[in-house]
Amino acid sequence: MERHNEDIGTKKDLARHRLQTAREDLKAAKILLESGEYRGANNRAYYAIFHAINAVHALNGNSYKRHKDAIANFNKEYVKTGIFPREIGRKIGEAEEIRHASDYDDFYIASREESERQVNVADEFISLVEQTI
Repeated sequence: MERHNEDIGTKKDLARHRLQTAREDLKAAKILLESGEYRGANNRAYYAIFHAINAVHALNGNSYKRHKDAIANFNKEYVKTGIFPREIGRKIGEAEEIRHASDYDDFYIASREESERQVNVADEFISLVEQTI
């Protein structure tokens, strides 16, 4: 079967699609936060960050199945090189830890303040990615 160029999206198209997914996750995180569902808000805020990371990776044609690999390569290729600030790399690491605790630790109690921080980090990171893409 012959493929035509118009059937194949560009790397930038994929990055935009992943960024749109990140925005949708951020919107869900904000709704969950406002309704007092802090564990769910932490989850969606983290996934907003994760999809935004994958949007950046798409620009170079990279894709990672494992979250750990996506984050490690993002830090290596974009944070350590100064494309993204070191502070955002630290915040992403914290968001991953909080999401993991929210999802898997039976006795983890998510607070409103923590969830607000996660949503704000996701918002900040998506804005940085939008500037890059």
